[in-house]
Amino acid sequence: MIYKVYEVAPSAVDYEWKEEINEDPEVLMIIKTRSSRLEELTTMVKENHPYEVCEVISSPGYTSFWNDCISSGLRGCILIELALRGRVELEKAGLRRKSLLNRKVLLRSDQPTGDVLLDEALKHMKETDPPETVQAWIEYLSGESWNPLKLRYQLRNVRERLAKNLVEKGVLTTEKQNFLVFDMTTHPLTDNVTKTKLVKKVQDSVLSRWVGDPQRMDRRVLSLIYLAHASDVLENAFAPLSDDDYEVAMKRVRDLLDLDLDTEAAKPNANDLMWSVFAAFIK
Repeated sequence: MIYKVYEVAPSAVDYEWKEEINEDPEVLMIIKTRSSRLEELTTMVKENHPYEVCEVISSPGYTSFWNDCISSGLRGCILIELALRGRVELEKAGLRRKSLLNRKVLLRSDQPTGDVLLDEALKHMKETDPPETVQAWIEYLSGESWNPLKLRYQLRNVRERLAKNLVEKGVLTTEKQNFLVFDMTTHPLTDNVTKTKLVKKVQDSVLSRWVGDPQRMDRRVLSLIYLAHASDVLENAFAPLSDDDYEVAMKRVRDLLDLDLDTEAAKPNANDLMWSVFAAFIK
């Protein structure tokens, strides 16, 4: 008899199981679980049923629709990308040395970027007077504001729109999956090479290519580390590492999180709006 352990999208429950005897006489039970419990449940099955076959079926590429951290993290990414493309900037600290979280986001250029999500956010910022802080914009773009007049600034269906963009590029595909009692459109990974390169880039940035100075790191990679941590997905990138490398990587991430962000933002050639986004998530 066969036990099948499936890795599925993280959900509101840790796992579910059901007997599949009527559908396949060879399959005794199917267990569906989130990736964080995949190894634990596989080990449990093997220990309790040593004479049965246990198949582990990984389904990478799913993102959690219950992870609210990802929603705000994506809005932070949008703000940083607009700053790195020279469309927005943070107001000067001034003589009173305003903190990063108290400084307003200013329009620098309204020239379209060619990206629909970026241009939609840029349009909202252009129309807003007086200017708002980074923290306020993360809330507005996420639809988390209590001010009904600001609800129009919400960027809707961001994850779905990003996923469709990746489908067009051949990185993801589209399929229907049944999760518990309802069907959901999902976008499983098809181009594992792209994901592997990105994960390796993040790993190397805190291991073999670690420079010890955030000012010398690639800004997009640095932003990815901060916002992946804020979105509670950074550990997924470090999961394949050995125990020793994992400890080193996490220590260096903690070093980055413990930095004085106002000091870093004040250094020459620093992008202070990028640092302000970091501050909004680790305040």
